[in-house]
Amino acid sequence: MNCYISMHSPNTAKRHVDELMKRMNFTDLAVETGRGKVAIFFRKLFSMVNLLFKLKKGDVLVIQYPFKKFYVIQCQIAHVKGAKTITLIHDLGTFRRRKLTAEQEVKRLSHTDVIIVHNQSMNDWLTKHGCKIPLVNLDIFDYLSTEEPSTEPHKLNEKPIFTFAGGISRRKTGFLYQVDEVLDGCHFDLYGSGLIPGTEIEWKNTTYHGQIDSDEFIRTTTADWGLVWDGDTIDGCSGIWGSYLRINNPHKASFCLRAGLPVIVWKEAAMAPFIINNHLGIAVQSLSELPKTLKNIPQEEYDGYKQAAMLMKDKLNQGFFFKKAFEKATEILVDQ
Repeated sequence: MNCYISMHSPNTAKRHVDELMKRMNFTDLAVETGRGKVAIFFRKLFSMVNLLFKLKKGDVLVIQYPFKKFYVIQCQIAHVKGAKTITLIHDLGTFRRRKLTAEQEVKRLSHTDVIIVHNQSMNDWLTKHGCKIPLVNLDIFDYLSTEEPSTEPHKLNEKPIFTFAGGISRRKTGFLYQVDEVLDGCHFDLYGSGLIPGTEIEWKNTTYHGQIDSDEFIRTTTADWGLVWDGDTIDGCSGIWGSYLRINNPHKASFCLRAGLPVIVWKEAAMAPFIINNHLGIAVQSLSELPKTLKNIPQEEYDGYKQAAMLMKDKLNQGFFFKKAFEKATEILVDQ
């Protein structure tokens, strides 16, 4: 039996993986307790008890990491019952919240049997810090939606348009408050929450549209490109959030591709090789390069990026990458 514990997570990537496991006929061993922080705590606690009764020898338990206090307990219960565990990493505490050292993180992850990591950079980082557990690369997160982008041929806008949708606070995405100054000849469509009312900025090349539902964005966007960027500055991705791109796969890349948009990524991002090798977009060192770079991309070349993005959106919606990674992980379990 393949099984998991669903968590009603606010994290879109975790919810989508839960949904994929449901579609793949995994058994959900969660005990329903309602919503809210207290309810989630008891949901996890009661689900641990449920594992003791429901898990059997030969079962496979998939754990989405981090699972906070109950991660190690899940692994231990599974092994006592003769089951195996596969851990899918979403975030590493060493980078995301910086509450764990690399050694502490690797020690925690050592309780599982196989780990699905984002990409080769994360694979290399864990190996460098002493991880001995078999690792499988996901390559990119899947993205599920009932909506579809337009299938009409996309004619490039006279002024190239790229778009960003997500949190727009100065703390996490400070680059957004600098980019307008270097965009003469381009236009930037900005969606999201975090801009304090009454503090709107007089942008020349940027249109702020407010918050938008993800499915509506997928259905309605008319931009040429999706931007996958983070951190304090337009000149490379810096700061805590920006530097994290050196090792992780941001779900934003999957979101943009699901909307049929070729993407713009940082040259030093861990995702850059996947994007470039699959002709899904371009990589730049600084956002100040965009006016010249985008204007020099002819319609014929763009059509190739667009076609690749439209093919990729279907793979993401089918859960292609999680299914592939899970299959590789289970093959490793058989050989253990």
